[in-house]
Amino acid sequence: MLEDPDELAVLEEIQQELILQEQLVIEEYERSLRFDEECLNAMLEGLDASDRVICPVCRRNNLTVQTHLVCCQCGLYISTQDMTEGKLRALLESTVTEHSHRCFHSPEFTVTCGMEEEASLLMSCPV
Repeated sequence: MLEDPDELAVLEEIQQELILQEQLVIEEYERSLRFDEECLNAMLEGLDASDRVICPVCRRNNLTVQTHLVCCQCGLYISTQDMTEGKLRALLESTVTEHSHRCFHSPEFTVTCGMEEEASLLMSCPV
């Protein structure tokens, strides 16, 4: 048995550190669960709003589509001409469908900018 007060103090300190680490891990796990739940709720809300278009870049938020602008809370900002949610949805669906006829992998979307060009939405396949 350990009877040295210094050894007992060290063991008690280690035990307290382990308890603190466990609490931090639990808190991080709970934050992760809350975030996942918020994302799921946002996706479900997006499914309920059939006239909305989910951002292909972040896949969480609905796009704001105006005649000369498409933007998202994630930072997507693209100038357009005569764009509507219906047109944008049709363009996205047709390009993803065309890709799926040739490839089983899901494409990824990013925003690109050239030196003097305006921002563009780029669809690419990781394969």
